[in-house]
Parts: sequence; structure tokens; C-alpha cells
Amino acid sequence: MFDCHDFYISCLNNWLEIAITPGIEKLVLFLPSGYQEVYTFPCSRLFGQNGSSLRYLHLNYCTFRPTVGFGFLRSLTKLYLRNVRITGGELGCLLSNSLALQRLELRYCSEIICLKIPCVLERLSCLTVSACNALQIVESNAPNLSTFNFDGDIVQRSLRQPLQVKDLYMICPNESNLLCYAITKLPYVVSNIEDLRLSSISGERVNTPMPAAKFLHLKFLEIYLDGDLSPGYDYLSLVSFLDASPALETFIFRVDQDEMLFDSISGGALQMRKMPEHKHDSLKNVKILGFCSAKSMVELTCHILENATSLECITLDTIYDAEDEDFVGRCSETSARRSGKCSPQTSEMMLESNKALIAIEGYIVRKVPSTVK
Repeated sequence: MFDCHDFYISCLNNWLEIAITPGIEKLVLFLPSGYQEVYTFPCSRLFGQNGSSLRYLHLNYCTFRPTVGFGFLRSLTKLYLRNVRITGGELGCLLSNSLALQRLELRYCSEIICLKIPCVLERLSCLTVSACNALQIVESNAPNLSTFNFDGDIVQRSLRQPLQVKDLYMICPNESNLLCYAITKLPYVVSNIEDLRLSSISGERVNTPMPAAKFLHLKFLEIYLDGDLSPGYDYLSLVSFLDASPALETFIFRVDQDEMLFDSISGGALQMRKMPEHKHDSLKNVKILGFCSAKSMVELTCHILENATSLECITLDTIYDAEDEDFVGRCSETSARRSGKCSPQTSEMMLESNKALIAIEGYIVRKVPSTVK
């Protein structure tokens, strides 16, 4: 009913009373924007046999107030709450009685301050928290939580104890220097991480520091930089992530800059910085999308070529396509399928792309080992 604004709430309750019966497995309720202020979902409809068979519950734009004695949703495996008014305590009542839950997704739930995942959720494997702006604490005791997708501010976040997650995706739209936070804090918070994806969309004001601890199990790393970078940002400092990840096999680096805040590398002989003691023996696949002609970008690429002894494939794409979900670059199938043509590029970006190509041909191509594709 997302586009309906002229229905009576009493009618909606009558419809739900008819729909929610013993044996129902899936319930999706999409109300118009803003209805979380005027409509409270009738929790009583899920009491007893009505809710015992429910496996999938997705609520949008409503108030949801489960309380102590709410009853067991013993079959519920997937719970999605978006723009729902529910407190952390009320959510805790629901979670503690949903022992089969495998996937929990919370988006724009503005009343949750403290999110506690109880230990009884032994089957919970995936947790997504996005834009819950009041959230200050995430505390998980779920023993088998393996995937954590987090979108929000990190300043007021507190992870009470190390999480046993293996896949972590973080995007922090209002925080700069996410990469600095990740390299200094995350090894202690997610020590068993194997797949890490970081999206820094508010810019990086400082270079990435050398790590004090390591991601000993990390195999896949994706870093996305958007927004303002400090002039002269040192891309070579990203070697810190490679040093901190001795088991890393795949490194994907995506850069989307509207303004080029760096000096392009000039032609002729150039003194490159060397880090010969920094070896990356497990690294096999590298992709840099949005490759630019900055000296430190060239240095990062040359460093990888010289020190990744197991490298099998490297891709340098001078155009970053934001619609390209498969990291192909340029005229991605996604772009062509939607519009029939490649994503538009500004004249400045095309000029920089040509400079980047010249840098690749002048400084990088000759250093690619014959064993690398």
C-alpha cells in the first residue's frame, strides 16, 4: 500500500485480521511514507498459532511494539524492519523469542539506541544495520554471526566485545578518515574477518597509518574512496592494509573523484619510493578502478607489481563506472542495459583518463612480470 494515502486504518486492521491466520509463512507490509507516526502494527495478531508458522516478516513505515510475553515466533528466519518505530528493548523482546532467526535487517529505525543481539540466536548469520541514527551501542552475543553490514556514524559506536564475523561491510556517510579507523581499530574488533569492504564517502583527510595489529585471516579487501580527498593524498599509504593482511588474495580499489586534487606525474625518469621489506606473498588478483595519474597511485601499483610474488592478474581502469556492480569498468553491461550507452564522463575526467593511460604506459607496463595477466 506504499502509494495509497486514502485508506482507513480500521480497514487495514480488518485486512490483517483476515490475512494473518494459522499457516501463514510470509508477511510484507509496505505503508506510505510517514505512517510510522500514525499506525501501530497489531502485535496481538501474531500471538499463538497465528504467528507460529511465520518465517518471513518485513514491515515498512509503522510502529511496532512487541513487549514481554509477546510469544514465540518459533519459525521466523528473516526479519526486516525499515522506517519502523521500535525501541531496543522492544526489539530485544522480539529477538529473544525468535530462536530460528537467521537474518536481521534494520534500516532507518530511529528509536534504537542500544542494539543487543542475545546469545539464544544461535542460527543468526547475517546482521544489517543502516541509518539508525540514534544507535550508540551494538552488542552481539550471537555465536554464529558471520556477516555484518553496517551503514552509519562510527564516532558514537561501541562494539562491546570482538565479533566473530567473517564478512564485514562498512559505510560511514558522515565520517571522514574511515580507512584510518579501520586499520587501527578493526583488527581488535573483528579478528577473524575474511572479507572486508570499506566505503569512505566523506573523504580521507590523513594518510593511512601503519598497522599495530593484523587481519590474519583476511582474503578479500575492497576499498572505495569517494568525496573529498586531502590535496596530495598518498595512495601509497594503502600499503598499510596489504601489510596488515598476510593472507590477502584479492584487493579491489575503487576511486571516484569529481575533482582531481593532485599533480599528475610528469614524463621522463622519476625517483619512485621503495618499500622492499613489504612483501605480499598471497596476493593474486588486483583491480584499481578509477586509476589516475597521481605519482602515489603509480607508486602503489609499481609496489604491488614488485612485491606481490604470487600475483596472477592486475586490472587498471582509468574510468570508474559507479553503476558497474561487477567491477568491469567503462561501458559496463549495467549502464548499457539501463540507458543504451556508456555512463557519461566529464571532459575533465576524460582528460585525466588520458593522462593516466600515459602514466600506465610510461611507468607500469614494463614492470608487469610475464607470469601476470
